[in-house]
Amino acid sequence: MTVDRVDRAIIAELSIDARLSIRTLADRVHISRTQTHNRVQRLIADGVLTSFAAQVDRKALGLNVTAIVIVKIGNVPWPGMAAALAELPFVERVQAVSGDIDFVLTVSAPDNEQLSAVILSQIHDMPGVVSTRSHVILDERVGTAPGAAPDVWPV
Repeated sequence: MTVDRVDRAIIAELSIDARLSIRTLADRVHISRTQTHNRVQRLIADGVLTSFAAQVDRKALGLNVTAIVIVKIGNVPWPGMAAALAELPFVERVQAVSGDIDFVLTVSAPDNEQLSAVILSQIHDMPGVVSTRSHVILDERVGTAPGAAPDVWPV
């Protein structure tokens, strides 16, 4: 499957706003509505576009503090540990990573007390967890959407 400049433009636009109509998307990527529809359907069928999601404002939901939690585990199976971590309240994302740590979690909670409870009483105390290290996010900016810089991608 080849992803060309137009496909990357479609991906970029949908990454920014997944609710775009085919008409608006076609106008933004400068191709016909039929071509746009066909390309979006192909990107879905080929597994490039896997879902369409809403961006959520954590603070509007009352989740006022977010932390990146670094987790190191012992000799336990990664898939089971990843699944168990993902089921915990306030854990938004679990990423298995290479290097001297095992997982990077994004955890959001209403306040520092509840964030601490999740990290210290649930994550840190899980069987198999050797250590945790937490970094509270002070500010967050949205970076470049996938496909938004097609000039740097190989053709």
